[in-house]
Amino acid sequence: MSQDTEEQGWATAKTLAEALPYIQIYDRETVVIKYGGHAMGEESVAKLFAADVVLLKMLGLHPVVVHGGGPQISAMLERAGVKSTFIDGLRVTDAATMEVAEMVLSGAINKEIANWITLAGAEAKVRGVGLSGKDARLITVEKATRTRKDPDSLIEQIVDLGFVGEPKAIDTTLIEALIGADEDYIPVIAPIGVSAEGQTYNINADTVAGAMAGALDAKRMLLLTDVAGVLDKDGQLIRQLTVAEAKAAIADGVATGGMIPKLETAIDAVEAGVEAVVILDGRRPHAMLVELFTEHGSGTLVCR
Repeated sequence: MSQDTEEQGWATAKTLAEALPYIQIYDRETVVIKYGGHAMGEESVAKLFAADVVLLKMLGLHPVVVHGGGPQISAMLERAGVKSTFIDGLRVTDAATMEVAEMVLSGAINKEIANWITLAGAEAKVRGVGLSGKDARLITVEKATRTRKDPDSLIEQIVDLGFVGEPKAIDTTLIEALIGADEDYIPVIAPIGVSAEGQTYNINADTVAGAMAGALDAKRMLLLTDVAGVLDKDGQLIRQLTVAEAKAAIADGVATGGMIPKLETAIDAVEAGVEAVVILDGRRPHAMLVELFTEHGSGTLVCR
């Protein structure tokens, strides 16, 4: 064995020893992970993500994965020849779009992530279980309503986004059964819900993750995205925000574009009882491990 290899071994051991206090903090705690559209684009990155999730389970945490799939839905709609309309950047989900969205989210993506987790955890029999909000009354939704001002009359108008829902009730019975089972199961949830009348709805995946984290009384929610976190006006990463500071960042225009709904989700989750939410770059391998098990952390932490 070369000296370099031996030094690497000692460095690894030191890292593990330094992680012990953090491993104890998260022992038997639930962590909800939102795995986002762009962060899951490449197979090699997705497989590393699955291995990291298995590691969390092996270290005594209860990871619950909620995934999106906007880019993949767009690609499939194009292939199917279904034209999408957008209102203020939000996709209108008609019946044809809903059919494709459910097929992509609950079918291809959901089962693929669950399978990668099962493969990564094969030696220790850690298994991914793919679900959608339709299973076991997991997510009951009501139709989402949006308003916008008419540019001419400035009168508020209700915008019909079609089959887009907001979580109204989360029934965590099945998730808690999987978490508490003697076997090692990792739930993987697609953001599809069903109304009280039985109609299927598409839901924003960030919103699902936030609602799920609140309902499960999660210690952490990790929002994996394709940026480093919330950046200040100079483009520097903001390491920590209170809920009040996060609201101010939205009001002052520090947070822009797609970061606004992510921060709103983080605020809602913390107000629903989640200890803290972290917005971090899911494209960087092992970002979750750096965040949870080192003093450095990665991304922006939103807490009370």
